[in-house]
Amino acid sequence: MRLRDRIDLYQLHRPDPRVPMADQLGALDALRHEGKIRYIGLDTLTADQLEQALSLTGIASVQNRFNLLDRSSDAVLKVCEAHSLAFLPWFPLANGALTGDAAAALTGIADRHGATRGQIALAWLLHRSPVLCPTPGTGSPAHPAENLGAREIPLSAEDLRRLEALVPA
Repeated sequence: MRLRDRIDLYQLHRPDPRVPMADQLGALDALRHEGKIRYIGLDTLTADQLEQALSLTGIASVQNRFNLLDRSSDAVLKVCEAHSLAFLPWFPLANGALTGDAAAALTGIADRHGATRGQIALAWLLHRSPVLCPTPGTGSPAHPAENLGAREIPLSAEDLRRLEALVPA
């Protein structure tokens, strides 16, 4: 099979509340059985919707907003962890709020690690859960290397406690 003959991961963005989940996923499952898509992912859904989807077909990933400042999808993350599903947090850097001057609270931790504020925010995600797979956007060729550097930052228990305290659960 040529690569362009199949979509490896098809993310259903924002399931339509007017259409039964079984119908939406049934259409994607049919495409999977035809070999047109390999894996099904879902975007912007609740934990209950994810549990319902899992009862209907195999799901590979979830893409919800999640970052140090917005943890409203924590229940979805817990379902992903329980089922070993990839969780792709969108806006992992809070649309730039965790990289700029407004993220001054990250500066002390970043300075101790010789890192940027954005790297600390990404490192927090990577320490938060093994299923979190941040996919930050980039505005310059230097950013991908900087973002990848977050993998090497060993946040301490104290660092994590301070980061968690920035925004109470």
